[in-house]
Amino acid sequence: MNDTIELNIEEKEHVMIDKTPSVKTHQPDRAQPSEETFSACIQVKDYHFYYGDNRVLFDVNFEMPERQVTAIIGPSGCGKSTLLRNINRMNELIDGVHHQGDILIKGQSVYDPTLEVTEIRKRIGMVFQKSNPFPKSIYENIIYSLRMAGEKRKSVLDEAVETSLKAAALWEEVKDRLEESALSLSGGQMQRLCIARAIANQPEILLMDEPCSALDPIATAKIEELIYELKKDFTIVIVTHNMQQAARISDWTAFFYLGKLIEFNNTKKIFVNPDQKQTEDYVTGRFG
Repeated sequence: MNDTIELNIEEKEHVMIDKTPSVKTHQPDRAQPSEETFSACIQVKDYHFYYGDNRVLFDVNFEMPERQVTAIIGPSGCGKSTLLRNINRMNELIDGVHHQGDILIKGQSVYDPTLEVTEIRKRIGMVFQKSNPFPKSIYENIIYSLRMAGEKRKSVLDEAVETSLKAAALWEEVKDRLEESALSLSGGQMQRLCIARAIANQPEILLMDEPCSALDPIATAKIEELIYELKKDFTIVIVTHNMQQAARISDWTAFFYLGKLIEFNNTKKIFVNPDQKQTEDYVTGRFG
């Protein structure tokens, strides 16, 4: 009897995928999405990226939709986090990096010389794999970006704290503890605090680099529920190694392997009937 893997996709559907061994087929030069259309928020065009002489992304082309969740999956070292960090140009903090091609946010290149990097990062919030609250109070963590932008009005800061914590499903748990250290929170609470901090400045896009990898199942479930709610207001891009998580929370999925985008399509198709054999082998656990 063949082994199977059960994935929850969309409206709690249960799909059984055959895991019979197979041979690899030819890898396409370009990943082709289905004919389903959407309003693109992030466009990656003919994109190559290098750490010194080492090219880690190869001719990446795809578009991520506005106010939906795009999951980026693939084995370790395939370029997932590298691409994520290039969307808000974080990798430029590393010496010797360079790129070819372009990344656009609503039609504007993130590499536009007239665009300040600080402006890009106001539009794009980021949550990292390991929660990284500042050694400050919960309140001061949330308003950090607003203070950096020069906001001093207490009424504005107070409103931002409450609004962000409510959006991150954390307000009821910490509303009476705002002056306590953020480091006193549990791991799951700290990650939700980091999400609240990332959205306090009202960005358009929220990047999440394996935000649940260090969390227990209960905390992970809360973050996943939160992501589902946040996509009503934000375009979300999440890197994850967890196939079940990608199937549960994303609308679209991009599969990367060795720096190349193998396939991009709506999540149900990726997990049920992918176009590329290599994608099927990965999502069913044959390799990776």
